[in-house]
Amino acid sequence: MTVQKSYSVEDKLKALFNVQAFDSKLDKLRAVRGELPLEVSDLEDEITGLDTRIQNIENEIDELKEKIRVNNQKIVDSNSLIKKYSEQLNNVKNNREYEALNKEVELQGLEILAAEKRINDSNKIIEEKNMMIETVKGALENRSSDLEHKKSELTEIVAETEKEEEILLKERLEVEKHVDEKLLKAYDRIRNNVKNGIAIAPVLRSSCGGCFAKLPPQLEADIRSYKKIVICEHCGRVLVDAKLAGIAEEEIVEEEKPKLRRRLGAKKEEE
Repeated sequence: MTVQKSYSVEDKLKALFNVQAFDSKLDKLRAVRGELPLEVSDLEDEITGLDTRIQNIENEIDELKEKIRVNNQKIVDSNSLIKKYSEQLNNVKNNREYEALNKEVELQGLEILAAEKRINDSNKIIEEKNMMIETVKGALENRSSDLEHKKSELTEIVAETEKEEEILLKERLEVEKHVDEKLLKAYDRIRNNVKNGIAIAPVLRSSCGGCFAKLPPQLEADIRSYKKIVICEHCGRVLVDAKLAGIAEEEIVEEEKPKLRRRLGAKKEEE
C-alpha cells in the first residue's frame, strides 16, 4: 500500500513559487514575439474583410447587369409593340382608334427612352464599382504582402524560441505535480486577473511585492510562520516570505539605497 506524502504549507508555497518562476520565464520568452501575433491576426481579419467587400461589389455588379438585361428586353418588347401598332394604324376605321394606337406607340417610345436611361445609369454605376474593385484589390495586395512578411517574421521568432519554450513547459509540468489542484486553480485565476502575470508576490520592506501596499505586522508574522497561505487584501496575490522567494535582505536594502540618496539630496537642497 502506497502512503501519499503530505506537503506542508511551506512546501506548497515553494512549489507554487517555482511554477510562477517558470511562467515568468515563459512570459519573457513569448514577449520576444511582441505584437506580431496580434498584427498577423489583425491583417488576416482585414484581408478577409477586403475579400468580402470585393465579393459584395461583384454581386452588386451582377445585379446591375441583370437590370440591364431586363431593360434591354423591355426595349425589344417595346419595339415589337411599336411595329405591331404601326401596322394596325394602316387598317384603322376611325379617328378614335387611330388616336388610341398613336398613344400606345408614343407610350412604348417613352418606355424605350426610360429603359435606355436606366441602362446608361447602370453602366455608369458598374464603371464606378469596377474602379472601387481595383482600389480594394490594390489595398488587398498590399495587406497580403504585409501579412506574408509578418508571418515569415513570426515563424522565424517562433522557431528560435520553440525548443526553449518546450523545455520550460515540460519542467513546469513536473513542478506543477507537487502543487495542490485547488491551489493551482486559484493561482491560475489570480495570474489571469493581474496585469503582469505575477500571482505569487514576495514581501519586500513590509509591503506586498505585487501592489506595494503596506502589510499589517500580524499578516507578516502569519506569512513567516508558514501556518497558512496568505492573500494580499489589496491585490489578491499570494504572499510569500522574501527568503522563500530567494531574495536576501541585503538585496532589498540595496534596492532602497537610490531612493534614500534622493531623499537625502532633497533634504540638503532644502537646508
